[in-house]
Amino acid sequence: MLSSDQKQFWQTNGYLAIPGFYNHAEVEQATAVVERLFANPPGYLVVDNTVTGVRSKLTDVPRTDRSPRMYKLNDLYLEEPVIRELALGERLRPILAELLGEPAVLCNSLNFEKGSQQPEHIDSLFMTPRTPNKLVATWIALEDAHPDAGQLFYYPGSHTIPLYKFRDGTHHAQDEELPAWHTYINAKVAEAKLERTQFPAKKGDLFIWSANLVHGGSPIRDADRTRKSLVCHYYTESDSRALGYQCINHGGNSFWVKREHPPLPGTLPFRKRVGKWLRRVGLYRTMKKLTG
Repeated sequence: MLSSDQKQFWQTNGYLAIPGFYNHAEVEQATAVVERLFANPPGYLVVDNTVTGVRSKLTDVPRTDRSPRMYKLNDLYLEEPVIRELALGERLRPILAELLGEPAVLCNSLNFEKGSQQPEHIDSLFMTPRTPNKLVATWIALEDAHPDAGQLFYYPGSHTIPLYKFRDGTHHAQDEELPAWHTYINAKVAEAKLERTQFPAKKGDLFIWSANLVHGGSPIRDADRTRKSLVCHYYTESDSRALGYQCINHGGNSFWVKREHPPLPGTLPFRKRVGKWLRRVGLYRTMKKLTG
């Protein structure tokens, strides 16, 4: 459980950094999962090429091109008990429940081998919760994060910046308006004199942040360095059930969303395939509300 100081720190800063939350054996189990999947990829595994942005199944990538460093692995939690346990273990789930105000529901996971180098953003832009602020994320260091490997950066206190409203009246990202969002958020960060901070993570460290904390990935200065990590996102149980998600109990009153793996561009128009997939996994109503 969280101390009163940790609760106050969260409210003020929008994140918690907990050193050594996972032991090395737990971390190495997760690393072994990734290595096994790259050596013998199952047909379900959907990956994103971090260089080209192309999404595909790993089995469709030529074996000679299957460098773990080039790919982000999507939603291993759906199939891999080790990943689910890291994301919903008995030490973590009461913390998540306390921050969300109710039991947490794991709704996605992302495994990275290298730093993301993502520009500043907030997660609620893309995973807009049904109830404002009811989304948290975790970042688990699967190895030490060297400064040249592109460390996670964030702006303490930025979670209190009023959300940008897009032309459709929502807080969900519209691609054509993202430049305006960046202009807005940079101005607000400067106005509040918030300082960009990097997380010099050690293997086993845990970083938890609010849906509205501005964060991203620092530039990679040494291309040979990895920055292995596991990122997970969580909604509340009440929001998840209201939206029709299939919530599977993990134990200790925590849950994970059972759904299909992300769709790929194919013979049907991609937008239609995404809509069909969303209907099947119970997310369609969410996206209709977010996108109109």
